[in-house]
Amino acid sequence: MTYSAITNIASHLPRMAQLQPGTTAIIFPQGNQRLTFQELDRLSDRICHGLVAHGISQGTRTVLMVTPSPEFFALTFALFKVGAVPVLVDPGLGIKNLKKCLAEAQPTAFIGIPKAQVARLLFGWAKDSLKTIITVGPRLFWGGTSLEKLIKQSPDQPFEMAATQADDQAAILFTSGSTGPPKGAVYNHGNFTAQVDALKTVYKIQPGEIDLPTFPLFALFAPALGMTAVIPEMDFTRPGSVDPNKIIGAITNHKVTTMFGSPALINRVGRYGAEHNVKLPTLKRVISAGAPVPATVLERFSRMLQPDVEIFTPYGATESLPVCSIGSSEILGETSAMTDQGAGVCIGKPVMGIRAEIIRITDAPITTWDDSLKVTDGEVGEIVVQGPQVTSGYFQRPEADRLSKIIDPAGGFFHRMGDLGRRDSQGRLWFCGRKSHRVESSQGPLFTIPVEAVFNTHPLVFRSALVGIGPQGNQQPVICIELEKGITTNQEQLRTELLALASEHPHTNSISTILFHRAFPVDIRHNAKIFREKLAIWAEEQIR
Repeated sequence: MTYSAITNIASHLPRMAQLQPGTTAIIFPQGNQRLTFQELDRLSDRICHGLVAHGISQGTRTVLMVTPSPEFFALTFALFKVGAVPVLVDPGLGIKNLKKCLAEAQPTAFIGIPKAQVARLLFGWAKDSLKTIITVGPRLFWGGTSLEKLIKQSPDQPFEMAATQADDQAAILFTSGSTGPPKGAVYNHGNFTAQVDALKTVYKIQPGEIDLPTFPLFALFAPALGMTAVIPEMDFTRPGSVDPNKIIGAITNHKVTTMFGSPALINRVGRYGAEHNVKLPTLKRVISAGAPVPATVLERFSRMLQPDVEIFTPYGATESLPVCSIGSSEILGETSAMTDQGAGVCIGKPVMGIRAEIIRITDAPITTWDDSLKVTDGEVGEIVVQGPQVTSGYFQRPEADRLSKIIDPAGGFFHRMGDLGRRDSQGRLWFCGRKSHRVESSQGPLFTIPVEAVFNTHPLVFRSALVGIGPQGNQQPVICIELEKGITTNQEQLRTELLALASEHPHTNSISTILFHRAFPVDIRHNAKIFREKLAIWAEEQIR
């Protein structure tokens, strides 16, 4: 069977193993572990034989809880090769959400490190559906077999990849749950393939480059793109607490050309770089996603790069990525000044293959697409997208599908991003915040990003968050402020200064309540998305 006869995201690996067999696919600086493309492909093939022998084959939903390691890469590609459906749940969702997600996914196989196996038994994760248990590491009392034993018992020979089609399920990826219960976005092989193609085209990535992915899921794209992945020594669940020396050291020692990092990581490394006059001349591009990246963070990190190197900030979500992209030169040279005045954050033009529209704001479901839903350019509405990398639904969540999908009579569907934005005269989109975070006051709606930008211009403010207190339609807008670390100041004086800033803009001059918070609650995945729902509860308690 030829690889072109099927659509399987794993087919990129054997293709790269043929094109560049001796090229290093992954490097783990801790322990100096390396695998070439040929070695990674052969290891994953061997695991494939073992998986099939243990009942894991096409369509088997398989929980994967393995830390970034050679085994993580080989296992993931092996699961795709056999046509299994990996279920990926972020440990940062919390014990209660993890149990709900896994019960919802109804997996029949569980592959995890010993810590994950202990948690599975302790909290009863998916206990009613699991049949196959594989441990990556010592297998003690939790049953099943170990990956090491599985590999030893499997033949070291090529594996015939499952003949999956573009619309066959490839994985279930749970959302971060930052604006409601986590939902399992169902990816098919066509979605993944479109993502790889889009990343390659938009960022002009070439085989043979060196990648530093600081988010595990993005690490899987590197081998598919023919890049060597250097896996940094860090706690992937806390990118905002990363040791900058280990990131900078990995980039310098391995001559990294591409880096992905959350805004929190970019901020931390950039601050360190500014303090120590660090330069990173090998980087050709930096990509940051997960939340809007402040212009000050982009400017600071840019000082470490060559003059012509961009920091790209793609826009998207678990359900669809990438949707848009923009570079730091355009942001710093043009759009950031408008952002500070409350225009929103410019996220650039839609990438090739994506159709993006702005529709009127409503919380109600929309069953069928009609052009009359669209608002005029410049007006804020909800962003909806259509394209090959857009997932078609959630696993076992018909109500979520009803609220997020719009059937297009011309074919396909639109996905409602749940984000608010507008389109400018150049065709660029501007992000204005989550739809669920808008504040409906008696004087009209207020949108988080445009409002917060005004307060963020104050030099003592690290970040701000708009929340609403009271019933929708008559909500009291409240601004929560988190100061820069180590700052001690007269809060009343600062409050006066912030209110003076607010009075200068029509969309903020109605805000009269400012609260100071020690450290905002944020998502564990990127350490950047603010849990405004939690802040709203806190703010209401402060005001009573």
